[in-house]
Amino acid sequence: MTTAVWWHCFSGIAGDMALGSLVDAGADVDEIRRQLVTLPVGGWSIEARPVLRAGLAATHLVVEVRDSPVVRTHSHIVGLINEASLPDRARRRALATFGRLAEVEGRLHRRPPTQVHFHEVGGIDAIVDIVGTCLALELLGIDEIHASPVAQGTGVVRAAHGLLPNPTPAVVELLRDAPTYGTDNPAELTTPTGAALLSALAIGWGPMPAMDIVTTGRGAGTRDNEGTPNLVQAVVGRRAERGAAGGDAGQDLVVLESNVDDVTGEVLAHVIDAALAAGANDAWVTPVVGKKGRPAHVISLVAEPLRVGDLRRLLVAETGTLGVRTSPVHRWAATRHFAEVTVAGHAVRVKRSAARVKAEYADTVAVAKATGLPVREVARRAEAAALEETPTADAGAGADPGAGAEDGGPVAGPSRQAPPTELHPHQHPHHHPHDGS
Repeated sequence: MTTAVWWHCFSGIAGDMALGSLVDAGADVDEIRRQLVTLPVGGWSIEARPVLRAGLAATHLVVEVRDSPVVRTHSHIVGLINEASLPDRARRRALATFGRLAEVEGRLHRRPPTQVHFHEVGGIDAIVDIVGTCLALELLGIDEIHASPVAQGTGVVRAAHGLLPNPTPAVVELLRDAPTYGTDNPAELTTPTGAALLSALAIGWGPMPAMDIVTTGRGAGTRDNEGTPNLVQAVVGRRAERGAAGGDAGQDLVVLESNVDDVTGEVLAHVIDAALAAGANDAWVTPVVGKKGRPAHVISLVAEPLRVGDLRRLLVAETGTLGVRTSPVHRWAATRHFAEVTVAGHAVRVKRSAARVKAEYADTVAVAKATGLPVREVARRAEAAALEETPTADAGAGADPGAGAEDGGPVAGPSRQAPPTELHPHQHPHHHPHDGS
């Protein structure tokens, strides 16, 4: 069962509003405080205060800090987060958020991301807001983050660099490719910390996704604006389970796609390899006919929700595409058993299940080059050797349930006893899930 949160950003979003909404939805602020204390920075406190905004009850998360002249770099903040005792997923989410900030600030100020000097977003309050929000997501067991279109104010706002347009350049860059809209409110409705959380973590945009609502919370901004409540609403729910026969609930993933009509075949091949290396479960290219009859390609990646931000940026950087779209998918991925056989004295890895046996293509090519045998003959001998194994009671040993495959997921089979010289089953530590079938 997948647990999701949908942030309704009808009045924008800030870091303290995001955190307040999750505390209002049930995340224990005392536990958040206890884990935040492990960050190697001091001089701060947080308090959850019940407030009203335009008559609606909400939680205002107040972070108070002692004045500090320290201006932190991205590398400094990465060190702070890595040194703290945080749950792994919360740590990865916090690092992804600051990584997104560093990327955008670096582009705006023409500096490498690692050398970016954070001003407002590097302050202790911003660190507490972002890391605290990631901890609150973990306490609520949130697997997926979704968001509505994001409201923006107008006019100008004062920042460390002086007066800036509202929304600020950082917010505009962070929400590139996300749905957002302006209002005539002169306040800064969406801050860089709020935009960074959405940019790094959200896997879907638009109306509330289909789910069974479990709880909801409202996080308040500092002001009580006239007209629209200065709130962000968090709706937490469980996505409807789409189980397969036998009770296998499968896995919720995300498909990223981009249409390109000016990218060479060599670059497309590189993008596929780079995406797989960056953690995509699967990747492929489909030739299509685009606008004005142009030949084009659709690049498709399948990934876990947490990897969407990195893969989206990879697509933009490597192809120059002007847009990336995402959609949720559900995958039932059977486990796969790996074994190794020998052909003409050379090792060949084999994937197998009850339904099929397949030699790893890369290994068959290497053995063919070394022996002079045709590739298909190497594959035939390897697969025949694998079929000779004898069943044992420990079916499924050595399986890799998380690997991807060209047919939508890995295949599985039983672990068996090897003949003395031909078969040596084991889980191969260097298996690439996209070699072979």
